[in-house]
Amino acid sequence: MTTASDLLSGDLGLAEHLERNALAFPEKAAIIHPDGTEADGRVRYTELTYGRLHTEITTMSGSLAAIGIGHGTRTVLMAAPGPDLFVLLFALLRLGAVPVVVDPGMGVRRMLHCYRAVGAEAFVGPPVAHAVRVLGRRAFAEVRITVTLGRRWAWGGHTLAALRTGPAGAAPSTAVRGDDLMMIGFTTGSTGPAKGVEYTHRMAAAMARAVRAAHTRDRDEVSLVTLPLYGMLDLLFGSTLVLAPLSPAKVGQADPAPLVDAMLRYRTSTMFASPALLRRLGDHLAEHPTALPDLRCVVSGGAPVPPEVVAGLRRVLDEKAAIHVTYGATEVLPITSIESEEILEETAALAPHGAGTCVGYPVPGTEVRIVPVSDGPLPSWSETLALAAGEVGEIVVSGESVSPRYHAAPAADAAHKIRDAAGGRTWHRTGDLGRLDPQGRLWFCGRKTQRVRTAAGDLHTVRCEGVFNAHPLVRRTALVGVGEAGAQRPVLCVETEPGLPAERWDALVGELRALGAAQPQTAGVDVFLRHPAFPVDIRHNAKIGRERLARWADDRLSGRGRRREWALRAVPLAGWAYLAAGLLHPVDQPVLVALWWIDAFLSVVVHAAQIPQALPRGRAAGRGAAATAALTMLYGATWWRLLPAADRAAVAR
Repeated sequence: MTTASDLLSGDLGLAEHLERNALAFPEKAAIIHPDGTEADGRVRYTELTYGRLHTEITTMSGSLAAIGIGHGTRTVLMAAPGPDLFVLLFALLRLGAVPVVVDPGMGVRRMLHCYRAVGAEAFVGPPVAHAVRVLGRRAFAEVRITVTLGRRWAWGGHTLAALRTGPAGAAPSTAVRGDDLMMIGFTTGSTGPAKGVEYTHRMAAAMARAVRAAHTRDRDEVSLVTLPLYGMLDLLFGSTLVLAPLSPAKVGQADPAPLVDAMLRYRTSTMFASPALLRRLGDHLAEHPTALPDLRCVVSGGAPVPPEVVAGLRRVLDEKAAIHVTYGATEVLPITSIESEEILEETAALAPHGAGTCVGYPVPGTEVRIVPVSDGPLPSWSETLALAAGEVGEIVVSGESVSPRYHAAPAADAAHKIRDAAGGRTWHRTGDLGRLDPQGRLWFCGRKTQRVRTAAGDLHTVRCEGVFNAHPLVRRTALVGVGEAGAQRPVLCVETEPGLPAERWDALVGELRALGAAQPQTAGVDVFLRHPAFPVDIRHNAKIGRERLARWADDRLSGRGRRREWALRAVPLAGWAYLAAGLLHPVDQPVLVALWWIDAFLSVVVHAAQIPQALPRGRAAGRGAAATAALTMLYGATWWRLLPAADRAAVAR
């Protein structure tokens, strides 16, 4: 009999793991996915069994092989989360082909750079992606095979619909083994150039084993999936995955009600979500208490999880539901994990004192060390590099779930990998700052590239922000540096809780200054700027874009930002002036008359249409409805878009 540990052996290709599950329980539901709307407005779902999924994968792999995709073919894969994504992914893995995955949220120009760096040979995507491919020919110069998901236009190639009708594929001619390249996945590039991370089948199996060990996963789970990568792991486990009815690029704005409905309908026992989504879910369950008796495990990651989000979930979920906060990187997942009880009873209380954010214990199979902060390469490993417990430095990780290299990027390898010749392994430099405590727990202190380098020394963002985030009127903060490295001025950007009136800001600044003065690492922070809504990363909607905030803060302090705001507002003011002039001194030239009517439409109709969007933001900023409506009519979007973003739950209330 095959044991669970055999099923996650690193010697096999990942598709073989799924094939074994299909043979063991063909009638079990593998994927439950949104498929339209019921008559009562609820989301309609369709189920795909392991047996049917395996049949579709073997058919697809045969069709892909017939058009020339085989072992080692680098294949761009752009498919929306759904059964087609998993069928195509595992069909490619069955052949030993190498899917290339890029987050489309990084923007077209950076996406094209990633694809150019890989030299993809095949392209599978929807029509809009093919349109981009046709326009960006230089990035796809080596592509010789194309498959369109949907209607094919003038670019030729194959369609997914035609490939579905092929005969069942025979076993691949070349066996796939654990050390074969499985996938190239690009980092988001949110804190630097996006890099292509090489995954092997052995590495992915190690990731699955680490998740299973850290969160006691088994094949009987029903898992709500908000990130496709975790859905792939569910299929390796042999559990049932329910695809969440949301846009992966907008999890921070997702409506929690359909998620709760899906969890109740399919009795989900586990879920993974970013902190942004869990905050919304916790707020929704507090407003609409709903028992979720089958939910036993919630996992969050992708960005530091604020303690108040963990506490909020703890209050609304069943006491038997474990809440795990994980820490990881695109190059290694997961690295550490910690359960909510330890956070709420011990570690959260230390964050307001500048301790940073505790992200828990290394997961089984992973080793963590702290090395001195350095912007240069560390070519070889020695245990003498490791700092003692309590000292802050760069976090480095080793283990089977660590990517050994970047794709065709020796400079990135030199900057981020440390070779351990004696141990026969590679240490990955995460680019994150942290420390280990005497209990072996890892504390996250911020990104290395985002540390604020003042004349008095470096300030670590997450350690400093924890001091100010303790204020009840603060939603979150971001510490940035303005000026040259080594002489930077620390500036704290503040996102307040919704509804804080503008006149309360000055008093809040005084209170924040007092909080900072009480801690040695924040005593020098004396510049505070209120920001309407922090920029965040596309993948998790949770990582703060501190580089953009630093440029914004520099503009504000130099006066450029205010001048830009007033320059923008001069446009609608000029429009109103032209309208008034036309009423007082009517013109008869056809061109000027046409311009007057266009101006009237933009100034009156378009501005009035924006009032419903502006009102929630006006309330969040403490302004009355009449004032918000009047200023929106006067300035349009140049005014209300700079107000704090309103919380959707609050709007609904």
